[in-house]
Amino acid sequence: MPVAKLKSFLDDHEVKYLSITHSKAYTAMDVAESAHVKGREVAKTVVVKVDDHLAMAVLPATRKVDLDLLRRGTGAVNLDLAREPEFRSDFPGCELGAMPPFGNLYRMDVFVDPRLASNEEIAFNAGSHTEVVRMRYLDFDRLVHPRTLALSAP
Repeated sequence: MPVAKLKSFLDDHEVKYLSITHSKAYTAMDVAESAHVKGREVAKTVVVKVDDHLAMAVLPATRKVDLDLLRRGTGAVNLDLAREPEFRSDFPGCELGAMPPFGNLYRMDVFVDPRLASNEEIAFNAGSHTEVVRMRYLDFDRLVHPRTLALSAP
């Protein structure tokens, strides 16, 4: 169960967090509304292919990934959105579209938008469409070591 694995990881690293159960929501903005969290604080995880390996682009729910910005920031020759069949098996137990932004748990690089990094706290799907974890951004940064890149457009 991905929620239990994530919570265990956070507990092992002595991170304080809040787990929020909400009605089923599929889009990041719907998650924000259901969990009563500001959209700019909800971390949307987008799986991308960077020169044939999977990575996570993590940005506020209020933004959209700009693949050209991400390509330039990573220095990739080829960069595109990953298709579901390409990553479905990489997230065992996670509901599709509800992957937490902890690429380190899935052996993936993580690129985070500075707009998300500027928040004191962030919230994100915890592997299901009905549970969100809210925690300090500094703890997320300490555990995941994402690379901060401009990667989004409004």
